[in-house]
Amino acid sequence: MTSGVPAVDLPAAASAPRPSTPAAAPPALLDRERAILEFNRRVLAQARREDVPLLERLRYVCIVSSNMDEFFEVRFADVLESARAAGAAEPTLQFAPVAADAHALIDDQYAVFNDEVMPRLQQRGIVVLNHADRDAAQRAWVDQFFQRQVRPLLVPVGLDPAHPFPQVANKSLNFIVRLGGRDAFGRANTIAIVKVPRVLPRVIRLPEAVSGGRQAFVLLSSVIRAHLSELFPGRQVEAFSQFRVTRDSDLEIDEADVANLRQALRSGLTTRHFGRAIRLEVVHSCPAELSGFLLSQFGLPDIALYRVNGPVNLVRLNQLIDQVVDVPDAEPAPPLRFPAFEPAWPRGLLPGKTIFARLRERDVLLHQPFESFEPVVQFLREAVNDPDVLAIKQTIYRTGSESPLMDLLIEAARRGKEVMAVVELKARFDEEANINWAERLEAVGAQVVYGVVGLKTHAKLLLVTRREDVGGGRRLRRYAHLSTGNYNPKTARLYTDVGLLTADPDLTADADAVFQQIASLGKTRPLRALLQAPFTLHRRMMQLLAQVEQAAREGRRARVVVKVNALTDAALIDGLLRAGRAGAAVDLVVRGACLLPPGLPGVSDRIRVRSIVGRFLEHTRVLYFAWGEADDEEALYLSSADWMGRNMFRRIEVAWPVRDPQLRQRVIDECLVPYLHDRLDAWEQQPDGRYRRVGDDTAPDTPRPCAQQALMGRAR
Repeated sequence: MTSGVPAVDLPAAASAPRPSTPAAAPPALLDRERAILEFNRRVLAQARREDVPLLERLRYVCIVSSNMDEFFEVRFADVLESARAAGAAEPTLQFAPVAADAHALIDDQYAVFNDEVMPRLQQRGIVVLNHADRDAAQRAWVDQFFQRQVRPLLVPVGLDPAHPFPQVANKSLNFIVRLGGRDAFGRANTIAIVKVPRVLPRVIRLPEAVSGGRQAFVLLSSVIRAHLSELFPGRQVEAFSQFRVTRDSDLEIDEADVANLRQALRSGLTTRHFGRAIRLEVVHSCPAELSGFLLSQFGLPDIALYRVNGPVNLVRLNQLIDQVVDVPDAEPAPPLRFPAFEPAWPRGLLPGKTIFARLRERDVLLHQPFESFEPVVQFLREAVNDPDVLAIKQTIYRTGSESPLMDLLIEAARRGKEVMAVVELKARFDEEANINWAERLEAVGAQVVYGVVGLKTHAKLLLVTRREDVGGGRRLRRYAHLSTGNYNPKTARLYTDVGLLTADPDLTADADAVFQQIASLGKTRPLRALLQAPFTLHRRMMQLLAQVEQAAREGRRARVVVKVNALTDAALIDGLLRAGRAGAAVDLVVRGACLLPPGLPGVSDRIRVRSIVGRFLEHTRVLYFAWGEADDEEALYLSSADWMGRNMFRRIEVAWPVRDPQLRQRVIDECLVPYLHDRLDAWEQQPDGRYRRVGDDTAPDTPRPCAQQALMGRAR
């Protein structure tokens, strides 16, 4: 009998058959946009936590800004476009409630920044000086910096019929200025625009000689603001404001109507920065006439205007975090950053033994960031250097502009090995990096394919084929790495993910079949172990939920635990609701948007939804089902796919079973159980879609277990 996953605080699974009752009407799903905003409220709450180091609190403020940029660039842009396509006369009015929530969230974000984080940093001697705060020596230094480093790059544009409103790039920093007096030609044109080049640093550290014994910084916007009048000699600067526009950033490419997708995307990248305007940010003191002028220029309604009490791009404050130096205080003080954490070497890999030799004995599970991602790099490095390795195949989704893995693939091709790279060119915001890698791989003779038209390749697969001596003869053996996360060593230190190194004949043969299908576009044999979207993954998940539902109706053990990043697919939500109504105990650990309303009496009262927001970004996808007590009445899968319609039907994804009993129990013990017991980083979803922090109502001396802290301790 398996140990399974505990039900935690849920009622025990049904012990007797439930009477047959008419199916309840399915509840309305929660609003997806509001679910995304709720997630960002949970992230912002991290910036309020007293137990989080100050610079990390500032980093969470920056993360919210980055997330909100993507919300407007992608999700809100898609929603507005859908409304326009449906013929809505005023599409923005349909989303006024969501926009109001976004306004409230951003207002709260700046309140946390101004009233909580920055005053505390100032107490620790870390200050951002406005012009009024700077003394004479500091002003002199800033003036010199402006004259030498900034002024030569600025081109103020006065607007008139010969100088139309300039093209303003997505998320760029700009100033709008109202001028008094007349220009050099005697005309009274009053509006000018100053575009700030992206090459300039947004946060500048003052040298120690003028910092007054503190770590002092100035923002580029403050530097330019103090010198605006110098840009318009003979004119009076009567009013001004920073501004920033967020644009629709989807690349509109008709894949079925282009001869070369890579070339089409490369061309599209040049126009991405100038898509349809979605949001306008100005400082809170911006005069109404200037903000109104900008709204009209960008074709935006009033609801798209966001007045912010501070810099219009808080994401750039990451530059301040990177420049702060940890200086011991005269008296002990809390650290400014999270304590350094060095991932452990995976326990399944032994020194002095090649990874290939280890995998011939048994599979190896890798749990990042608690364990190092380096074995994946070493696995590929061994394959490149091994003369018996004949072929290497890998999917590339988000690998970064610098990647040791891509360098190794290029080296493998140079050495004459058969290299196939499935490069996903449509990985949003990574298109340029992926195009560059594709061109470099092709230049050395690697076979590069770009997936399947209409589908993104989101599966994470690395397959190595090696010729080996077996029983006195030579034959081919495959080795593979399958992962829930990307082949990116940098994010592997920040995201929680699980990977499997394996020589399992079924898994490796299936991985090869997936690569063959992507390359040839032909039909493949039924896969032995892997589930693949868009073919079998969704169907198998629905079958497993139905098995759990039936077990609950028969009074047998019935349990579901799903850990994903998002849950939005209506059919899967219905399957979960049916299992819960039948008596199954259902736990969902969903980091981001979850559209299932839990806790509704008679509908979803046996379903609990949690979200974990901690030091690391929760990214692991783990799927657990039990429909009885026997070993063969339990299934555990790891997956690259979230439970969203796009992942199930518009992407190539894989999920694979964990069949080794020890590894299976380890996944349960590390990826599920700690998160069901977390009372520090956990939030619980309410029926209306709002979240309550778990453990906030407990006594101060009550232990509050933390999954991520426990896993870091376990790794050490």
